[in-house]
Amino acid sequence: MKTAFVFSGQGSQYNGMGKELYEKFDVCRAIFDKADEALGFSIKDIMWNESPKLNETEYTQPAIFTMSMACFELLRSKSINADCYAGFSLGEYSAICASGVFSFEDGVRLVNKRGKFMTSAVPQGVGAMSAIIGLETEVLEEVCKKASNVGLVICANYNMPGQIVIAGEALAIEKAEKLAQEAGAKRVIRLNVSGPFHTRLLEPASVNLYNELLKMELHKLEKPVFTNLTGKAIGSDDIREVLRKQVMSPVLWETSIKEMISCGVTTFVELGPGKTLSGFIKKIDKSVNILNIEDIKSFEKVVESLC
Repeated sequence: MKTAFVFSGQGSQYNGMGKELYEKFDVCRAIFDKADEALGFSIKDIMWNESPKLNETEYTQPAIFTMSMACFELLRSKSINADCYAGFSLGEYSAICASGVFSFEDGVRLVNKRGKFMTSAVPQGVGAMSAIIGLETEVLEEVCKKASNVGLVICANYNMPGQIVIAGEALAIEKAEKLAQEAGAKRVIRLNVSGPFHTRLLEPASVNLYNELLKMELHKLEKPVFTNLTGKAIGSDDIREVLRKQVMSPVLWETSIKEMISCGVTTFVELGPGKTLSGFIKKIDKSVNILNIEDIKSFEKVVESLC
């Protein structure tokens, strides 16, 4: 029986996240303080003082990364470890950092730049994303093909059975939403995001990100990381190329979870704000044990379950 740590992605942020962990645990306090020093501004102020910046991608990403890595270091301080890691989109950077590929300081600076690159890649209003609930994968992929005659639109996040996020150019998204409703979708939810993430429209961000990765010294993976790009474990020599492609490619989350389960994972622990990934995993396979850590109460439950 194996345990996997999975790390939260963008959209899970909320004001005040991580504050009680900072106040109670020295190991968490050290991570948040390191983040402020590495970034050159106070991510803590943005996270805890109801700043509108928390929902701006260039700040959201280092905020969630910091919160997630504080949770990781807290578990590690109690000798609670995992056999493998994965993360949803941004969370993949936490997974790779947890596996020792780069330092926390390098990681938090990198995701701050990633957020800037993603925001600047596509002008505001050109692209959009929408969650489609209650359609079969094949049906929604066909919907996207039909809507593509007015612009780019693809299935961008394969979250769980019956929930897929589409992304692309605004007009094509609007047409796909209507076609999805006509095809029987239960709900169509336009997402409050700054761009069409995980599509080829993010290629400029991909190029800039790769150039940053070339400047960094990357170490070998200490534990397997299952990537959004293929759903499979990656090799240490593939990390730069995987992260280059990941930002402009669909997130194969359901595939990743099924692959980890096939490799013997029976317990998943979500690290970071919210329980979004826990909900996805429950819908993918009800038989696995699912925990999360984002505050003192959830931390105590993880300790009780795994120690």
